[in-house]
Amino acid sequence: MSALTKIVIPVAGLGTRVLPASKAVPKEMLTVVDKPVIQHVVEEAINAGFKEIILVTRSGKSSIEDHFDKHYELEAELARKGKESLLKAVRDIIPSDVSICAVRQNQPLGLGHAVLCAASVVGNDDFAVMLPDMLIHNSHAEQCDLKDMVAEHHKSNAAQIMVEAVPYEHVERYGVVDCAGIPLTAGQSQPIVGMVEKPAQADAPSNQAIVGRYILPSRVMELLQDTKPSAGNEIQLTDALDQLIKEAPAYAYSMRGKTYDCGNKLGFLQANVMFGLDHPETGDDFNAFIKNLVN
Repeated sequence: MSALTKIVIPVAGLGTRVLPASKAVPKEMLTVVDKPVIQHVVEEAINAGFKEIILVTRSGKSSIEDHFDKHYELEAELARKGKESLLKAVRDIIPSDVSICAVRQNQPLGLGHAVLCAASVVGNDDFAVMLPDMLIHNSHAEQCDLKDMVAEHHKSNAAQIMVEAVPYEHVERYGVVDCAGIPLTAGQSQPIVGMVEKPAQADAPSNQAIVGRYILPSRVMELLQDTKPSAGNEIQLTDALDQLIKEAPAYAYSMRGKTYDCGNKLGFLQANVMFGLDHPETGDDFNAFIKNLVN
């Protein structure tokens, strides 16, 4: 396994589940409290130690790249007015030792195809994949499930797929991992023997659902090149991972936090509540507001 510095974030989706909000604004630029969803995701990646952020994008999404670029006029105006805290928030979005680049996905051919679009940048290195819809909320600020999964990867020298326990009656909504009946403890990994996409409750090998965080060997790019379209006539990352676990070990990392799917309206609202309660500027007053609503 090579050094782990690169992370692929596919942001080419149309955002149909949050229309009409995403008609003219990329869904990744919708704000959770005071930051776009994509900034929350990139900060999570940076906190986990990744230095090279690879956005897989398309036409009409340039505002995502612009958000992470310098805005000299805005910075100069904030400096002139002495608004130092706002200036710091704008200027420090990306640390100086972290780079962001973008590659294009010219056709909407699935998650597997989106990841494959980054192959020339990933090269022969191990890499991670994050879905920008999914935000993870940890009850303790110092916790970072992605960072802990990176540590598990370094221990096992194997692929890691983040999972979250869901109610059995909801397993048909997710890709589910099979760990041969071994129970998963939060914060730990177990070997995967199979994966099932959206199984019926009676057929589900577990209730551990894949939540959009992966650490993968470069071999996955080769497998994706040979992966044929399947569900929805799209190239599925899950199909390539099914092939990978036939060749090499892969582990399911059971997360400590809770995911919020900002790609749908309810998940987006829930994320704003949870992150709003944690925010130092809004937390106390927002908590009081919610308690007043409940009462």
